[in-house]
Amino acid sequence: MESKKRLSKEEKLNLAIIDLVNQMFIFAGHEVTYNDVVGVENWFQKYTMTVEQSEEFKKWGKNYLMKKLRMNAKQAEREMMWFSLQWGLTYSNWT
Repeated sequence: MESKKRLSKEEKLNLAIIDLVNQMFIFAGHEVTYNDVVGVENWFQKYTMTVEQSEEFKKWGKNYLMKKLRMNAKQAEREMMWFSLQWGLTYSNWT
C-alpha cells in the first residue's frame, strides 16, 4: 500500500490559486476556468466583475484560505489583496 505524498506549502498555494481563479470566474458569472486562460496574455483584462462581486469573492477567498491553508484572518486578507492585484478581473462598474 502506497502512502500519499504530502504536498509542499508551495504546491498547496499553487492549487489554492487555481481554486481561487475558478471561483472568481463563478462569482463574476463567466463560464471560464483557470485551464481556459492559463498561458493567455492579459486574460484578466478580457473579463470583468462588479465591485460587489469582487467584495463577495474576497470574503469567500478569505474563508477558503483560512480553512485550506490554515492562515489566520489577517494573513488571508493580505493574501486576497495580493491575489486581486495579480490575478483580479477588471471592474465593470468602477466609479
